[in-house]
Amino acid sequence: MRKKLLDLFNKSPKEKLKIKDIKQQLSLSTSEEFTAMMKSLNELVDEAKLIENNNHEFTLIEHTNYVVGRLDLKEKGFGFVIPENPKLNDVFIPPKETNDAMNDDIVLVHIQKQNDWSNDEGVVKRIIKRNNTHVLGIYKYRDGHGTLLPDDKTIKTEIFIRKENSKKAKKNDKVNCKIVNYDFKGKLECEVTEVLGNMHDKGVDVLSKIIKYEVRNSFSEELLSEAKNITQKAYDTDHRKDLRDELFITIDGDDAKDFDDAVLVKLLPNDNYKLYVSIADVSYYVEENSLLDEEAYDRGTSIYLPNGVIPMLPEIISNGECSLVPNEDRLTQTCEMEITKSGKVKDYKIYPSIINSKYRMTYTKVNKIFEGDKKLNDTYVEIIGMLYNMRNLAKSLKKRRDQLGSINFDSKESYIKLNDNGKAVDVGPRTRGISERIIEDFMLTANKVVAEHVHWLNLPFIYRVHEDPSKEKIHKLLKMTGALGFDVKAKNEISNKELQKLLDKVEGTDAEKGVNLLVLRSMQKAIYSEQNLGHFGLNFKFYTHFTSPIRRYPDLMVHRLLRKYLYKQNKSTKTIEHYKDIMPDVAKQASKTERNAVLLEREVVDMKKAEYITRYINKQYDGVITSVTNFGLYVTLPNTVEGLVHIKELRDDYYNFDPDLMLLVGEHKKNVYKVGDHVRVQVMKTNIQAGEIDFKIVRR
Repeated sequence: MRKKLLDLFNKSPKEKLKIKDIKQQLSLSTSEEFTAMMKSLNELVDEAKLIENNNHEFTLIEHTNYVVGRLDLKEKGFGFVIPENPKLNDVFIPPKETNDAMNDDIVLVHIQKQNDWSNDEGVVKRIIKRNNTHVLGIYKYRDGHGTLLPDDKTIKTEIFIRKENSKKAKKNDKVNCKIVNYDFKGKLECEVTEVLGNMHDKGVDVLSKIIKYEVRNSFSEELLSEAKNITQKAYDTDHRKDLRDELFITIDGDDAKDFDDAVLVKLLPNDNYKLYVSIADVSYYVEENSLLDEEAYDRGTSIYLPNGVIPMLPEIISNGECSLVPNEDRLTQTCEMEITKSGKVKDYKIYPSIINSKYRMTYTKVNKIFEGDKKLNDTYVEIIGMLYNMRNLAKSLKKRRDQLGSINFDSKESYIKLNDNGKAVDVGPRTRGISERIIEDFMLTANKVVAEHVHWLNLPFIYRVHEDPSKEKIHKLLKMTGALGFDVKAKNEISNKELQKLLDKVEGTDAEKGVNLLVLRSMQKAIYSEQNLGHFGLNFKFYTHFTSPIRRYPDLMVHRLLRKYLYKQNKSTKTIEHYKDIMPDVAKQASKTERNAVLLEREVVDMKKAEYITRYINKQYDGVITSVTNFGLYVTLPNTVEGLVHIKELRDDYYNFDPDLMLLVGEHKKNVYKVGDHVRVQVMKTNIQAGEIDFKIVRR
């Protein structure tokens, strides 16, 4: 009955149906059928798959002003609902509109006001799922029972812990507690399930975040045993192209240990380039439906934190047998491409291979070589010529991408330096040099070639997609950037090239980060999909992720499919139907785990930035306004630390928010705050666990 109902509504998705209409269209004749219909209908309403309006009409939620998502509540009482549908933007929830929902609860939200730049505004109508089943915090003891000082400062309710449920926690221990009663005499009743250690112990703060996002940061003995066994698997060299004598090198970050990709460039007699991108053949070791495969599927991705990596696969695989370390034979899958001087891929081959990387290079070393470091040039004389060929090829690939309309977001990432106790002692912008861009362009090209090849085979596959932005959002973007003085030749539509021209105009200006954020908000989110929907940002008709199977499950799946389709020529009906059936779930899971990893990484980085700046309370800094919202403005310091100036702290006037132009305008004095404005701020307060920093403007 449930399927019949969903099929009925999907047939006419925008139609609103009353109970009598549903009964009639389903041709129900018996009371048993009607009872089953009502039961399924109520279940779908409870799950918010269907929405019932005041006229008792039912319709699919995606055609209403309702959204289901996870509530990200802030200490000041407002919050954001992150929709389950990754294509939708976050929804702002004003204070007192949370309907007693807790942080991380899954809620049904009614959109009350639609804004393009300050997030849509809504109210929580119903709690669908108490996703927040645990509370992390510092254990305290008083009056014969335990209590908890929660990390989540959005929890204002007192937390009660019976002495027998304390698990022998000591005062100031960081503990994880299960909520056993959401309303125990007006309190939350909890029981301690895990004692993480004293609140000041090294790494306990990051561990708290890992637990919060339900990320597994260790592997079971069973998984480790399987990993050890598969690394002893004999090499399959019979059907592989032997490239061990070729001059492959890896280029990665200084601290990297998992080397997915090795590259080789040759200059051909016809002046074209031959580019080899060889990727670790993880799929040879991690077989489908094995314990390791299931674990990798669940994790989805490796997670990179300031204090280390939570790998998708055990280190014996990720840093060992599958890592393309120098002077060791390694199994790979290779995308070999002939590329013209203009950056066009003229010919290519995709095949299984075996390589032996000759040098483990770092971005820092390669950048210094290009800067003329004599000692490094002498040390790596064997590959100097190839490095310059790589640079020239990358320039050609980049130039061609620019001509095709790829959009280049040069987002400023942060580096965070920790001391021996795991505390942040330095924060700053991470620089990207020529070598980083070389590898980026090589990987983009290989990903594109693999995606196009499989697409034309018309076989089940997983793509990395980025759908076109809506006309409404582009219109708002152009209006906003025009107000900032950056005009673009477009109306309600904009080409990739014009969008890139806009980014070129703002590059190096004070408005750069703010406009980059605006452009990102105007776009859909990049996700994984079983359908080839193209990639708007890159302006590629075909794109996938092939180059990082050690750390991303979609790449592992791509390798598995290449093995089936190309190397083993297994295109049987059974194989095709199998992957056709599972690919939607694989794509959905990969998108979900990626989103979760991004949130965790961002939260830990924000926490460490807040920890760092806490040492400088009351200090003043020059900063730039990078975002303006209806509740205040965000100011970013040169070291990438970002803080909020709440609208209540703008005390010289009453400020109104203009959502179209993204401005705060004083009602009486007409002072304007906008993206790109320079301000002098004072650090007022921090919430380290929440990663929140409060600034006050002391001078414009």
